[in-house]
Amino acid sequence: MNRIVFVTGASSGFGKAIAEKFAAIGDHLIITARRGDALQSLKKDLETRFGIKVLSLEFDVRDKEVVFKTIENLPDEWKEIDILINNAGLALGRDSFDSASLDDWETMIDTNVKGLLYVSKAIMPFFVRRNKGHIINMGSVAAKEVYDKGNVYCATKNAVESISHSMRIELLPHHIKVTAIHPGAAVTEFSMIRFKGDQEKADAVYTGFKPLSAEDVADTVLYCCNLPEHVCINDLVITPTAQADAIYIHRE
Repeated sequence: MNRIVFVTGASSGFGKAIAEKFAAIGDHLIITARRGDALQSLKKDLETRFGIKVLSLEFDVRDKEVVFKTIENLPDEWKEIDILINNAGLALGRDSFDSASLDDWETMIDTNVKGLLYVSKAIMPFFVRRNKGHIINMGSVAAKEVYDKGNVYCATKNAVESISHSMRIELLPHHIKVTAIHPGAAVTEFSMIRFKGDQEKADAVYTGFKPLSAEDVADTVLYCCNLPEHVCINDLVITPTAQADAIYIHRE
């Protein structure tokens, strides 16, 4: 299709799967992440397999100055961005409010909320100038219900939902679509990062049922971005069949 799709957090998980899905239909990609080696490997793979162009940008979405400088200095041909996918995000810790780490809280707020805002704000002039664009904000079922020991992670994803709604309202005059996608349990590095490398705890999250895959979520993102110009999915929750919401999962 030869659109330009900007994907944050593209080195693994949802971001990598999303990049692969768009590359497979002929879209060009700007991929960003903190892990430069993984980005370069993905860039080479996508260009070789699909014959598309990939621009890789190594930066942390938490770094406001670097985000704005990098995006403002994109080559002109890469500023014609059609779709922004704010995927970079994480959960850290699963602790009660009284014992949770302040560092974990700040990292989640800076990444999940402020990072999303920085990237969106930096790219917005390109969308406004062209009078079109589509923003996909990756949320979570944690935006819909607060669960035990989810505290600040749930708060950040609730913020993503509210920001997405505000964007949708305020960007209407510029014909910009905004879609918030809220996945449930999905097998990625998410739980390993949340539990800081504790494989046993990470594996336990997915025992007794079949979770979503990164590809399942990427297919959903692709669907939302391939609808007619006059159609916008504003808010979408996707879970495995065994999961009803952020709290209820049926385990065999």
